[in-house]
Amino acid sequence: MADAHPQIDTTKPSIARVYDAFVGGKDNFEVDREVLRQIQQLAPEAIQVGRQCRAWLIRVVRFMAGNAGVDQFLDLGSGLPTAENTHQAAQRINHETTVIYVDNDPSVAAHGRALLEENEFTHFAVADLRDPEEVLNHESVRKYLDLERPVGLIHSNTLHHVTKDENPAAIMRTYLDALASGSYLAISHLHNPGDGSSRAQLAEESQVKFNSMMGSCYYRSREGIQELFADLEMIEPGLVNLFDWWPDGPRLTEPSDGEYNLLGGVGRKR
Repeated sequence: MADAHPQIDTTKPSIARVYDAFVGGKDNFEVDREVLRQIQQLAPEAIQVGRQCRAWLIRVVRFMAGNAGVDQFLDLGSGLPTAENTHQAAQRINHETTVIYVDNDPSVAAHGRALLEENEFTHFAVADLRDPEEVLNHESVRKYLDLERPVGLIHSNTLHHVTKDENPAAIMRTYLDALASGSYLAISHLHNPGDGSSRAQLAEESQVKFNSMMGSCYYRSREGIQELFADLEMIEPGLVNLFDWWPDGPRLTEPSDGEYNLLGGVGRKR
């Protein structure tokens, strides 16, 4: 797929720009901030939830690059650059770590190309993560990643935008089949406990709101999220709330329902 320069539509919310608004970024428009405001009516803690997601991602990258010794990453649906990005966290541990960001959002593509100038080990590919064949055969992936060696595959808040009909489990199986033994997969995903609790109600209401404004966003069950890891060996502590995945320090405040509605984990391919 050629890296074209599609127009940025500022009249419709973009998933990447909405997430940018959630983490306090500046690369978003009024239409994106309106989605944030609507969600904040249901969950006033929405911005904290966004920051929780980014903090989890950085901890995951540090683990893969440090403890696991992974020196090449494929970050799918990477979104807009923020204060701390995958390549910065990984290259702080090993400055020659290769990171390829993949996204099909025109806003992300524009910023992604700027990342190419940061260093020779950071690259960007315009492709749709729902099409693993397109991603894996992209010229940048083929040129800069050695799929015969372990890769850190990242799906941070991406797969809950993939519909049931698009079969996210089958998509993930294609990716995992292409990776070498010793590769790692990190997934964070919106979760509906389905137990009639306030958290389940928030998940249901937020899903309706997100879908009415952005088109696709699905809170899945724990079992549905675990299925995305296929038969990978889960790294302790398994699939847990993001704030419980190897936190940097003690928890001083009780997480909100919105923070409880996210699960994340890391699996290793044997």
